[in-house]
Amino acid sequence: MALRINNRQARWLWLPSQGLSDTPTGPLNLPEMIRRLGYVQLDTIQNVTRAHHHILWSRNQNYREPMLDRLLGEDRVVFEHFTHDASVLPMAFYPMWQRQFRRLGDKVAGHASFKKAAREIGAEEIKARIAEEGPLSTQDFDTKVTGTKQMWDRPPHKRVMDQLWYAGELATSHRLNFTKYYDLCERVIPSHHRETDHDDAGQIDWLCRNALDRLVFGSLGEIQRFWDAVDAKEVRAWTQADRDMVAVEWESHEGQWIKALAPSDIETRLSKAPEPTARLRIINPFDPAVRDRNRLLSLFGFHYRNEMFVPAAQRQWGYYVYPILERDRFVGRIEIKADRSAGHLRVMQFWPEPGVRWPVARQARLNAELARLARLIGVSDVVWECEGG
Repeated sequence: MALRINNRQARWLWLPSQGLSDTPTGPLNLPEMIRRLGYVQLDTIQNVTRAHHHILWSRNQNYREPMLDRLLGEDRVVFEHFTHDASVLPMAFYPMWQRQFRRLGDKVAGHASFKKAAREIGAEEIKARIAEEGPLSTQDFDTKVTGTKQMWDRPPHKRVMDQLWYAGELATSHRLNFTKYYDLCERVIPSHHRETDHDDAGQIDWLCRNALDRLVFGSLGEIQRFWDAVDAKEVRAWTQADRDMVAVEWESHEGQWIKALAPSDIETRLSKAPEPTARLRIINPFDPAVRDRNRLLSLFGFHYRNEMFVPAAQRQWGYYVYPILERDRFVGRIEIKADRSAGHLRVMQFWPEPGVRWPVARQARLNAELARLARLIGVSDVVWECEGG
């Protein structure tokens, strides 16, 4: 019979795996935090602070925005590539990312739009300029989109540079005000990581094992989607060949029992699962803890979607709305925005979850978290523009 994990146990397993069970204070080991998460998604939108900064700050509030840039551009402790989206990953994972370079590089190279771009500016021309001049951004090239411009059109040099980046021939050297600078891979990635070789089967095994380790319990689809670097067939074959895991059933918030796989030490993890902190936290929409909306709904009963690209008239909530986590449940959501010129963090809308009481003590915890977030971005006060403050 499969090991059964009730809903509370499942939450208490999931939150520490995401670095969200402890109070976010104490000594900061940023490389270890990123290693434990597996990746940190990057995003351009600076609504309050960019998503990657918010994700890291949520786990240790001694984090400050320049720290990740230093790990990437100076210390070479992380590298940048694609999981389900643009992300930073521990540099130690680089040897296990070779198949992803091939998969994505070949995929992009097969697009008609790339082939058209490559006829205008070739890969060797771009690499020669970078070799001679050092790291360059797309702003250092001047090819233009021709013909009728579509929403996601990119200039030819941008398409070719991205293909080289996907294929691992170029790497992100650093970012300046979030503008990406490309350099030759051999000038960014330490040689011992570039020269370490694992066969494809070894990489698939590592990717699946490490996905399940961070999921704690998951379906084949969840294992596949964690890195998005293996396909469904490869995950299925891996589970059939591997015996170092156990079958479990975990309980959804509605009392349904969901079949899943778990690491072989799941019973030890259950016995040691910590009670989540009482610290209330405002979670970024791109946080890995809420990335899988189906898992979020099944585990916590919290229905959430990102409405940034939904027309304003069709939004249920708002443009950039943050889930609010307290202990082991989501107790509300809030729309906030930085106004740095005025020195404010604006609270535009606020919604407690249905059935969640909002006494003075809980409001005080929310106000305290808003104040901490304001300090992170260097503004002096929090201004409520709606009821609730």
